[in-house]
Amino acid sequence: MTEATPARRRPPTIHDVAREAGISRGTVSRVLQGGHNVSPEALKAVNAAIRKTGYVVNRHARSLVTQRSDSVAFLLTEPQTRFFEDPNFNQLLRGCTTALAKHDIPLLLMIAGTEEERRRIGRYITSGHVDGVLLVSSHSGNPMVELLDEARMPVVACGKPLGHTSTTPYVAADDNEGARAMVRYLLGTGRRRIATITGPLDTPGGVDRLNGYRETLAEAGLPQDPALVAEGDYSRAGGEAAMTALLAAAPDLDAVFVASDLMADGALAALEQAGRRVPEDVAVGGFDDSTIAANTRPALTTVRQPWDRISAEMVRVLQSLIAGEPPASVILPTELIVRASA
Repeated sequence: MTEATPARRRPPTIHDVAREAGISRGTVSRVLQGGHNVSPEALKAVNAAIRKTGYVVNRHARSLVTQRSDSVAFLLTEPQTRFFEDPNFNQLLRGCTTALAKHDIPLLLMIAGTEEERRRIGRYITSGHVDGVLLVSSHSGNPMVELLDEARMPVVACGKPLGHTSTTPYVAADDNEGARAMVRYLLGTGRRRIATITGPLDTPGGVDRLNGYRETLAEAGLPQDPALVAEGDYSRAGGEAAMTALLAAAPDLDAVFVASDLMADGALAALEQAGRRVPEDVAVGGFDDSTIAANTRPALTTVRQPWDRISAEMVRVLQSLIAGEPPASVILPTELIVRASA
């Protein structure tokens, strides 16, 4: 005699939620679709019934009705190695995931650093598999911006999308003012031969931070010396190479403003190898206040980008676009963080 197999328990449905809440199925449906035109009392009753019954939204069924995927892409247009090397991307990803989780929306990580990846991911995104895109690290001339714009896909960029600021909304830290604050601080410590390692000059951070550096030196009456400017690539190795080149071109430099903490870590290594003391011989300032900044030796004076606010604002603006609201860009203030390197 065999033991009878117990019947599988039926998962709760929207009808069970409505019955438990004591309201109509239509009201429950409106709550699940965003809570529009629902009284606070009904919203409270539905949420309590969902918790009690253990109801889980059937995303596939809902997407058939709403014509939405209920998911968002985090699209990084850099090589995959950059995602693992640069802590800024991880901070942004974590912040965006947290902000979307409050709305029960999953985030899909996509990396499109090569032509093949751009073609494949472009097809996926424009086929309706996501409702919108959080675009991270867009270089000037990035074909993904054009593709998403032509597909009328809701997009919010992290940083100004050069050449597309009138059509693609963005959330950015105030790169120019952050750079100005750092250079003013270095000037205030008595430094006069202040060099800079820029970000890539086809990115908004590269352009705006260099402009802030130049404007502040001009206001101080100091000449623009090309020997004091080296272009970097936001990598540690790039920062080390740029610092080595600066020391060769301008051995009398007494400070350097580096456009990212990761590059500043490389610059510190180059200075140590050259026998230059920090900050006694050369003061060093970075940009980002990433997890690297507090762990360099000496700890890095830097410009803090408000990563949590940037993430939250990117999600907020994207949700507004998906809902059909007009685009609006956001620029957030930075903060100078003084540590031992300057």
